Amino acid sequence: MIKLFVDSGSSIKQEEKERYDVEILPLKIMIENREYLDGVDLSMEDFYHYLIDENIFPKTSLPSPGDTREKVMKCVEEGYDVIILSLSSGLSGTFNMMRTMFADVPSVCVIDTKTAVGGIRILVEEVNKYRDKSLDFVRAKLSSLIYRIRVIAIPDTLAYLHKGGRLSRSAWVAGSIMQVKPLIIVDSKTDGGVKVVGKALGKKNAMRSLAEYLIKENCDTDYSIVPSYTYNSRNLDELISLTDDKYKSAMTEYDNLDPAIACHWGPGAFGYIFVSKE
Repeated sequence: MIKLFVDSGSSIKQEEKERYDVEILPLKIMIENREYLDGVDLSMEDFYHYLIDENIFPKTSLPSPGDTREKVMKCVEEGYDVIILSLSSGLSGTFNMMRTMFADVPSVCVIDTKTAVGGIRILVEEVNKYRDKSLDFVRAKLSSLIYRIRVIAIPDTLAYLHKGGRLSRSAWVAGSIMQVKPLIIVDSKTDGGVKVVGKALGKKNAMRSLAEYLIKENCDTDYSIVPSYTYNSRNLDELISLTDDKYKSAMTEYDNLDPAIACHWGPGAFGYIFVSKE
């Protein structure tokens, strides 16, 4: 049997662990010299108080190596095969840390998902179809699915991408003045990194472009579409109202992204995570 681990870059909440049958390895968040565990001891309310009211940009870091090793090896000693679905190596050093940590443990498979948040949720759902299969079988299933997952989103403000070092100052200033909204994608084509795939003048036009991206990328409604947002869902509600009805039945409940990811997008970001057809 397989035990499944994810890091909190999956945005799977602690209260969802049993539903998804996963163990969550929390990323760390540093705010004013105090360290928090993502999704464990920092509430959404406190996080956004620091981010918005206090204008404090958090620093994020990898899950605890010691805690990770202890939890995973306990499962190995109990006779389980272990799969770890890590936040994309294009966004975090988590994959490389864990790959090195378990390089000498053949029953542990560390997978670079090339995605984040709802993309990892979709991979978890795939693993849950095959828990009784071999490690090699499940790894092959995941490998064929990873290259089809798309994360497409729009930040409400470019300030936080700039603060996090993912956008130059000139691009931030120009975009803010012109009210240009970038469509940002994370997928295997970008090697799991962040890439701007389009720009629109104004939020409404950007929403229409994002809604049309489901058509452009031939969204496969046999898989979940994960509607995601940060802070509040007003922008996401409007995006869904502009989206073709044929996709709405595949949508899961909204995902309010965990702090470790949300801090880079800022409040009011919104988007879809989905699977394109082969």
